[in-house]
Formats: sequence, C-alpha cells, structure tokens
Amino acid sequence: MLGFAPPVLANSALVAPAFVTLTPASFLATAAAQQTFLVTPLGVGLLILAHLFGVGVGIFVMSTLFSRSLKRARAESHLIRQTAKAEGETVAKQLELDTEKRMSERRTQIDREVAEALAGIKETQTRVNRREESLDKKLESINQRENKLDQRETRAKQREDAAEAAAREAESVRDQTKAQLAKVAQMTREEAREIYLAEVRVESEHDANALNQKILDEAERGARDRAREITLMSIQRYAAEHVADSTVRTIKIPSDDMKGRIIGREGRNIRAIEKATGVDILVDDTPGVISVSCFDRVRQAIAAESLQKLVADGRVHPARVEEIVEQTRRDIHERINKYGNEAVVEGNIRGLPPKVIEAMGKLHFRTSYGQNVLRHSLEVAYLSQMIADQLGLNGQIARRAGFLHDIGKAMDHEMEGGHPAIGMEFLRKYGEKSEAVLNAVAGHHGDIPATTPYTPIVMAADAISGARPGARRESMELYVKRLEQLEAIAKEHPAITEAYAIQAGREVRVIVDARRVDDVETFAIAKAIAERIEKEMTFPGEIKVTVLREVRAEALAR
Repeated sequence: MLGFAPPVLANSALVAPAFVTLTPASFLATAAAQQTFLVTPLGVGLLILAHLFGVGVGIFVMSTLFSRSLKRARAESHLIRQTAKAEGETVAKQLELDTEKRMSERRTQIDREVAEALAGIKETQTRVNRREESLDKKLESINQRENKLDQRETRAKQREDAAEAAAREAESVRDQTKAQLAKVAQMTREEAREIYLAEVRVESEHDANALNQKILDEAERGARDRAREITLMSIQRYAAEHVADSTVRTIKIPSDDMKGRIIGREGRNIRAIEKATGVDILVDDTPGVISVSCFDRVRQAIAAESLQKLVADGRVHPARVEEIVEQTRRDIHERINKYGNEAVVEGNIRGLPPKVIEAMGKLHFRTSYGQNVLRHSLEVAYLSQMIADQLGLNGQIARRAGFLHDIGKAMDHEMEGGHPAIGMEFLRKYGEKSEAVLNAVAGHHGDIPATTPYTPIVMAADAISGARPGARRESMELYVKRLEQLEAIAKEHPAITEAYAIQAGREVRVIVDARRVDDVETFAIAKAIAERIEKEMTFPGEIKVTVLREVRAEALAR
C-alpha cells in the first residue's frame, strides 16, 4: 500500500493534505492499464524502491509545502494583528473624541442650566428684596397714619372740648344778656330778642364788610401785578395811531354863487339833494361852508361826497343830482365792502358771511368819541388775543369776539335797543355759532352776565383801546356834563360831605364824615358809588372812586 498527500490550495491558503491510499491490486491494475509493469522479482523490487522513493519525495514535498504554508499563515496572522491593532487604536481614539465631545456638550449644558438657575435665584431674591422694601414702606406709612390719626383724634377732642366750653360760655353770656335786657329795659322776652338780633345784625354787617375788604385786598394784591403786566404787554405790542378819524360834516365851496346853485331856484336843488341822500343840508351865513347833518354816517358820507362832486362839476340840477348821488352811493358801497374785506384780512378772521363783512365795513364811517370804530374793533381784536394767550385761553376765539364786539353800531340807528344786543341778534341771524363770541358781543358793556371768560377779556381790551392817550376825544359840553354827573352821584350818600371829579373825569374823590363812618365802611361806600356810576353813566375807559376819611383832633391852650 502506497500513500501520499498532495497539497491542495483553497482561497490562496493551504488546506490540510488528504492522504490517497493505493492497494497492490489497484497499483497492478494501474500498471496493467499503462502497460509498463512487468511481474518480475526485479520489477517488484523496483516497485518497492519506487514506492519508498515516492514516499520520501512525498514526505519532503509535504514538509516543504507545510513549512511555506506555516510561514505564510504566520505572516498573514501578524498582518491581521497589526491591522486589527491599528483599527482598534483608531476606534479607541474616535470613541475617546466622541466621549470628550459629549462630555463638553454636557458640561456646557450643565453650565447653562446652572447659570439660568442662578439668574432665577437672583431675580427671585430681587423680588423678595423689593417686596420686603415695599412692606417696610407700607408698614412705615401705616405707622405714620396711625400717628396722624392719633394726633387728629387728640386735636378733635381738644376742639370738641373747646367748642363745648365756648358753647357753654356763649349760652351763659346770652342768658345773662337776655336777663339784663329784660330787667333793665323792663321789656318782654320777644322785645329783648328783637333788640339783640338788631345789634347782632349791625355787628355782623361790620364784620362782613371787613371780611369782604380783606378778601378783595388779598385778591387784588395778586391780581394787580399780573393784570398790569398783561395790560402793558398788550398795549406795547399793539401800537395804533393816536389821532382818530372823523367823518366829513362840512363842505367847502369856492364862492357864494356856488351856494346859490346848490340851493337852486326856489330851493329845488337842495330839496333834490336831501331827498336823494336822506340828510339835512344846512346853508347859513357862514361864508364858504355848507354843513351836512345826519345820524347815519354812511348817508352823511354819500351826501358830502356828492356835494363835493357837484361843486367841482359846477352843473347843479335835479337830474344831475340824482346821477351823482347814485354814482356816489355805488362807490361808497364798493368802498364799504373793500374796507370790510381789508379789515377781515388784517384781523385774520375766517368764516364771516358777506353781510357781516359789509356791516364791519360800515364801521369805517362810524366814530365813537372821535375814534374810528373799525380801527377800534381791530385794536380790540389784537388786544383780546394777546390777553387770552397770556391766560392760556383760545386766542382765535378772543380775536373773533373782539373784532365783532361793536358790529351793532353799524345798524343801531335803524333798530331799537343798544348796540350790544343788536349786534348779538345780527350775528345769530347770519349763522354765528360760537356762544363765547355771542356772549362777548352782547355783554361787553355789562348788559348781560358773562358766561365765558372771553367776555371780560373783550371788556378789558375795549377799555384799554378807548382809554389809551389820544384814542378818543369829546366835546367840552359833554366833558363838563360828565364831571357834574359824577359829583352829583357821589354826593347822594348821606355820610359824604364833599366830592370832586379830577383827572379829566377819570377819578372822583369823596370825603366822608369821620364821626359817622369808620374805616371799614369807607370801602363799602366806594364800591356802592362805583356800581352806581357803572349803571347810570356812559363813559370811555374807567373811573376811579377814592373815599377819604380824615380825623382831626383840636384843643386850645390858654
């Protein structure tokens, strides 16, 4: 039996050899098949040797192959171990990096959570501290209130005790007084009561006058400086002309011949002029002058200008008169609208209807104590706005009320009543909605009570405009009459001995009997005289009433 193990390679690696067993029968069959085998003793020996040689060669080949396979297996094993070691180190480093990264993220998250927790704790501590401070303040405030309440209770108790004592004392005094009056005068209780009440009334009236004067003095001390400041500021900021305009009343003619033409044959020309204009033409012996008389200043202006045109033209007859008068009337009407629009633009008054503007334009031909009423209205508008601005009120409303306050003078000769009421009704008729403006127009002379602060503002501005130097003038006759009326009103009081109007009628000084009037009653007398002057007289500006009480003590040494 022969056997050998040929090496077999599988997947580039050596596999354990598999032994092949050859029996003599199979060997002989093989040899017979190859026809190279000779059944001889020599042949058998050769076969044995060949077999032994084959075995040796097989062993050698097998050992050589096994040694090579072992070396290759060891090399591959070493390479695998190195590769596995490198991969293990790489994986270990990656795991270490991942672990460090996760640890860093976790540490950051923990730090953030710790910071948030600390911030929450700090905020909670702040709120706790604030609450503690608030509680401390509240506790302190409660303690203070308790102390104040205790003090108030103590004072209230003291006042109550004092009031009770005063009441008991007053009751005792009253009982004693009643008993003394009933005993001394031998009067009944009712009669004594009447006398007592009369004395109390007199004493109370005296105390009331004293208290009234004290309140007025305190109010005037604070208001006088403020009012003077506002008034002076308003006057300084608005500088108007001092010479007032006056409407034309006389017409100069070149000769007496022209005067005859004006009169005409049997007076037909002058009658035509009077009929066309509605005025009275006065022709007297005064050389070179013809007078025009009319209460309506617009008609007076139409007549005066018509006469001037007729004198300049020289042709005077009824037809020419009617033509000239009609032309002059159109010119005057256009001029009225022009004056009204210019005044509205100058005064910056908005939303006035055409009829109101026309009425304001007519005021250009109207004068009050020689002062042009339209210029006076503009001046009052500016002064009213300045005063209202200083007092923190609406300057536009004050300006509108001051501008329209004398609009009733444009038609007072056509309607009954005073110009304040006429002006209010006229404005209400043509759509004036502001109650402040209507009340200021109707009440700027005190005809109705003031319902808004703009009415006294317009009254003050009106007085300032009329009382400033050079604004108005009056005739000597009216001036003397006003002085006499002032002195007559002042002397009607029974305690007054003398009265004098001074400073051009802007002040009246009164001397009272010191034996009949005390110092407190002098203020009540001054107020009563001022109220009568406001009610009974019409005058520009204001009039000051001064009451003097003089006490003289005399003695003779002999």
